[in-house]
Amino acid sequence: MSLFRTLVSAAVAGLLISSPALAGETLVVGATAVPHAEILEFVKPIVAKDGVDLDIKVFSDYIQPNAQLVSKQLDANYYQYRPFLIDYNRERGTDLVPIVPVHVEPFVAYSQKITSVDQLKDGATVAIPNDPVNGGRGLLLLQKLGLIKLKGKAELDQPDDPLPGQKDILENPKHLKIVELESAILPRALSQVDLAALNGNYVLEAGLDVSKSLYIERGQDGKNIWGEYLVTRPENKDDKAILILAKALNSDATRQFIKDRYKGQIYPAF
Repeated sequence: MSLFRTLVSAAVAGLLISSPALAGETLVVGATAVPHAEILEFVKPIVAKDGVDLDIKVFSDYIQPNAQLVSKQLDANYYQYRPFLIDYNRERGTDLVPIVPVHVEPFVAYSQKITSVDQLKDGATVAIPNDPVNGGRGLLLLQKLGLIKLKGKAELDQPDDPLPGQKDILENPKHLKIVELESAILPRALSQVDLAALNGNYVLEAGLDVSKSLYIERGQDGKNIWGEYLVTRPENKDDKAILILAKALNSDATRQFIKDRYKGQIYPAF
């Protein structure tokens, strides 16, 4: 974790140094649609004043934004928190780096069939994301609801702490059938399952009311473990265009936009 803290600290320090405007440099940034691409659209005219033309590429999955950043089809991306980034780097031998956190999203338990967790019947079907990080977070959420018991810690102390898998379930008293589905399709699968653990961005994108969730994990732990970061390749971390974008994403104007636009459904992480 010292590497991540050092990189973030260095980037933030760099933001404090005024840089001359660039001469129309294009920065290609990948993002999921809501809220990431919307926030990037908000800062697009801000960075344009400093000579950065922001080209926003919208993705519907969690793999391609990193894959295309590694292959240099993107200059940066903004859609992920550090546990996901750490797992991606470890599994693929890459070295993508976080620059600044921008916002925090809720992670929720949602159902279209029940209004209380107590109403879950024996053998009910519960859906969680199918990637190791978000799936592990889903299992931790089920544990918080008292539906299962896991071995290991109930919370992450650091972004690189291991997350549980289904093999780590010690107790499942309601004999829940836990199925793993791609995060992006979970909102569309709500009618087919009894309960689902959903990522905040897909809740917003699907137009679901976060306040109607059975449980909301707000992810504000004081450590920004679940903060969504601007991410780039290591050779670009000190690039002027990247730092101009980072400064705009961490500006007072962006903080106010997040508060006004999302009305407490997501939260500034800076």
